[in-house]
Amino acid sequence: QVQLVESGGGLVQAGGSLRLSCAASGVTFSPYAMGWFRQAPGKEREFVSRINWSGSNTYYADSVKGRFTISRDNAKSTMYLQMDSLKPEDTAIYYCVAGINIATPRYWGQGTQVTVSS
Repeated sequence: QVQLVESGGGLVQAGGSLRLSCAASGVTFSPYAMGWFRQAPGKEREFVSRINWSGSNTYYADSVKGRFTISRDNAKSTMYLQMDSLKPEDTAIYYCVAGINIATPRYWGQGTQVTVSS
C-alpha cells in the first residue's frame, strides 16, 4: 500500500521558515514526479510546486516563487519543501503528491497544517 506521510508543519510568525518533509513508502519512489498542493480555509486546493524524478527540474507557483524551495532525496524516498519568508496567506494544509503527471497526482498524503501568524 502506497503511503505519503508529511511532517514539519506548525505555527510560525510571518517572516519565519518551516521545512516540510514527505516520506514515501510502499512504492518505488524514484520514477515519480513529486509535488506539493495546499488548501487554505474556504479556498480551493492549489498547486504549490513540483519536482521531476531526478530533481533536475523544478517549478513553482508565482505566489511562492523565490521563497519556497523543493528538493528530493531518492535514496531516502523523501521530498522536502523549504519555506522561507512565510506570509499569513501561506496558511493552509499542505499536501504531498506523487505521480507521472503532477497535474493529476496519483497519490496524496494526509496533509500537514501550516499556520503563519501576522
